Formats: sequence, structure tokens, C-alpha cells
Amino acid sequence: MRIQKALQLALVATAGLVAYSAAHADNCTGRISNVAISAETIEVAKGHTLAIFSFYSITSSENSANNATGKCGGYALTTPDGKTRMVGSCARKTKDGDSWSDEWAMEPGAKRGTWKLLGGTGVFAGMKASGWWQPLAEDGKLSTATWGGNCN
Repeated sequence: MRIQKALQLALVATAGLVAYSAAHADNCTGRISNVAISAETIEVAKGHTLAIFSFYSITSSENSANNATGKCGGYALTTPDGKTRMVGSCARKTKDGDSWSDEWAMEPGAKRGTWKLLGGTGVFAGMKASGWWQPLAEDGKLSTATWGGNCN
């Protein structure tokens, strides 16, 4: 996969983002906006490409405390069969100084990615949150997505 495509997919990725379960109804939802900072592609061998990227991320929600800004980083690995898997992490902070970190992923061919809260302070301390994210639009430098999940 070319760097631009990997970066486009990655930019859409972030709301912090590993397990969505249909058994748990979404009790938190929102939007993500991302702006690319940097990207580098390494072709390890013919067909094996690793794209490493970072971006600024803004999350918003009307039904949770997930309203914050921060930075994210990750990678997209494309294998010789043309499949690309993306993985990353984010750290964000609210206007009140509460912070959280999460990890996210998108498997090859998936329309939705997954995310999982890793840890937090303030209102995010002790929270066990996870869910899904889905790309809406992107242009290679800017992207937006929706997200949802269980934020207990």
C-alpha cells in the first residue's frame, strides 16, 4: 500500500481505538477529527511495506466525557497479498486536565475499526471503555470518523 493510502486510512482511525461487542449497547458515541503531522514509508521487501505515521486528534461527544485533544501514532503494515492492517495509540487531554490513552486497530478489509481505553486520570480513572470507529471522509491530510462503544 502506498504511503498516502496508509496515511489516509490511519488518519481516519483515531478516537482512540479493541473490542466491539454486539452484546453491549453503545452508551457513548461521538466524532473524531484528525490532522496529519508526519508519515514515512519503508519498503522492507517487494510487497512488504511499513508506513509509520503521527497525527493530531480531536474527539467530541454529547453523551460522554470524551471531548479532548491530543496526538496519535501508529503504523500500517501491508503484506505481499495486498492486505493492510493498521494499529496505533493515542493520548488526549480535556479542558479540565483529565487525560486518557487508548489503542486502536483496523483489520484488512474491515469497514470499522476497534478501540480500547488503556488508562486515564480524573473522570477516566478506572474506566473500562471499548468500542468501534468508522471512517466518514478523508483527503490524505484531514479525516473524520464516528465512534461508539461502552464507556463504563
